[in-house]
Amino acid sequence: MTASVKNAVKSRYHLFLAWLGSVIYQHPSRKLFVIGVTGTKGKSTVTELINAILEAAGKKTSISSSVRFKIGEKTYPNHTGMSMPGRFFLQRFLADAVRNHCDYAIIETTSQGALQFRHRFIDFDVAVITNLEPEHIEAHGSFENYRDSKVGFFRDVALHSKKKNKVFVINGHARDYEFFSSAVTGWGRIVLFDQKEITAAKLKTRLLGEFNRENIAAAVAFARSQNIDWDTIRVAIESFDGVPGRLEFVQRIPFPVIIDYAHTPDSLEKVYKTLRGEMKKGSGQKLICVLGAAGGGRDMWKRPVMGEIAGQYCDQIILTDEDPFDEDPQEIIDEIGSGIMDGAKKKVRKILDRRDAIRAAVKAAKKGDTVIITGKGSESSMRMAKGRKLAWNEREIVAKILNSERIEM
Repeated sequence: MTASVKNAVKSRYHLFLAWLGSVIYQHPSRKLFVIGVTGTKGKSTVTELINAILEAAGKKTSISSSVRFKIGEKTYPNHTGMSMPGRFFLQRFLADAVRNHCDYAIIETTSQGALQFRHRFIDFDVAVITNLEPEHIEAHGSFENYRDSKVGFFRDVALHSKKKNKVFVINGHARDYEFFSSAVTGWGRIVLFDQKEITAAKLKTRLLGEFNRENIAAAVAFARSQNIDWDTIRVAIESFDGVPGRLEFVQRIPFPVIIDYAHTPDSLEKVYKTLRGEMKKGSGQKLICVLGAAGGGRDMWKRPVMGEIAGQYCDQIILTDEDPFDEDPQEIIDEIGSGIMDGAKKKVRKILDRRDAIRAAVKAAKKGDTVIITGKGSESSMRMAKGRKLAWNEREIVAKILNSERIEM
């Protein structure tokens, strides 16, 4: 059997399961207003921002994201290890949303989920693309294939969703955004968004960073496409505290300690740039960075790139374990370190145990410094060799370390 035939068989298998799940749960998406949010970064934040606006408008919502599942008033963490769970899970989630009289369902939609047709036979009303940067290159074979899986989601919503008045919310500054707009032209309303609109509207936010203004712009563009008034939008945005594990402050004084999910070069640079912007120039404040990279052959190209970025922005760098899978953890952090320029290598430490790495960063920090720990965010486990999962709650671990260090002081 040739590779092309095998791929065709696999595609039909996944498509059949998607159809079967919809049939078993009696096509629940037809009874809900369904929003799909895709993109390289910002999916979870945009999902939560849209939810906040809808709740402020008095709507009953449900959420499926990498952070949590929510149906009405009930919410629980996503411990599946998948940002977009399988077809039967999603159809059951939608059916539960219908039974609980939800008005809206917001689904974080991934490129790998799209490859397996997890989005098919879900009738979406709205598709949102936050941004597009290289990621999952090994899984897709190339950036072009990765992009095409995202575009494919938009195309499938256009061609296959049975909903009327479909809306496609597109970041007008995203890489290759024209691929998305051309895929859906003539199949619904296209809404382009720009973070400048947030400045013009004079919306205040508690969220840091230009990238979060972009996330807010996406949520606002959706809201305005549904004629939600500005007063409701303003109340929701200005009271929004953020998403767990996304630039989340575990401590603010005597020095900030922050955790973030950033695991791509683009997101890592945006986080570092944002925190650098918050630090006073010439004050001697240091940015102390703890980072690693995933194993399992996942996007190995980005390891030295992330090291190079850390070398540019961080005053102290502690390389550590993250999700090694079946790879040698030491080799992973060595590959990250290989990208750090010679002039910056003197500020690098390699501490394989993640707890010890975090503890070292906290001990090194002085008043006014900033400690940023990236890669895990709100994830509930660390993936080890032979499929083993190590329970991991970064926020709790950091808080315990901070508390023990204060006692020692």
